[in-house]
Amino acid sequence: MGLEEKLPSGIMLASVEKLAGWARARSVWPATFGLACCAMELMMTGGPRHDLARFGMEKAPGTPRQADLMIVAGRLSQKMAPVTRQIYDQMADPKWVISMGVCASSGGMFNNYAIVQGVDHIIPVDIYLPGCPPRPEMLMDAILKLHDKIENMKLGKHRETEIEELEQARLLRRPLNPLSVAAGGSGEDG
Repeated sequence: MGLEEKLPSGIMLASVEKLAGWARARSVWPATFGLACCAMELMMTGGPRHDLARFGMEKAPGTPRQADLMIVAGRLSQKMAPVTRQIYDQMADPKWVISMGVCASSGGMFNNYAIVQGVDHIIPVDIYLPGCPPRPEMLMDAILKLHDKIENMKLGKHRETEIEELEQARLLRRPLNPLSVAAGGSGEDG
C-alpha cells in the first residue's frame, strides 16, 4: 500500500523536478531570429490563427537576456554567424535552439562559401525543423516536442549526471563500417 492510497482525494503528488519542468516548459520566451523566407512562417505562428500565446510564448523579448529559446529561421550567412553566436551567448540559461527550415539546418540549396552549412556549426541545436519553408503547424509541433524535452530535463546534480550519461552514450556509439554497409549489412559490427 503506497502513500498515494492513504491521502485524501484531491491531493496530488509530484516531484519538484516534474513541477519545475512543467513550469519551465510553459514559460519559454523566444528570441526570434528571422533571416529569410522562413521568418514569414514564424510570424504567422504568432498570429491569431495559430496563437503561440496558448503555449506561454506570447512574450517575444526585445533583448536576448530575457529569452531562453532561439528560433533561427532561414539561411545564416557567414557575416551573421558571429552575431548569432553573440546573441546565443547573451541568452539566459538554460537555453534551447530550434533550427527552422532546410537552409538553417543544412544550408539548403545555398551550397556556397557565403552561407553557413547548418546553424549547428555555430550554436548547439535542440530541434531541427525541415521544410522550405516549414508551415506554422510544423513549428508548433517542434515547439511541443521541445516542451516535452524541457519537462523531462533533470535538475541540479541529476542534470550533470544526465549530461555525462548522454556524452558517454555518444562516445560508445560506433561509427558505421563502410565495408559492411556496401555488402548490405546493418553497418554495425556484430
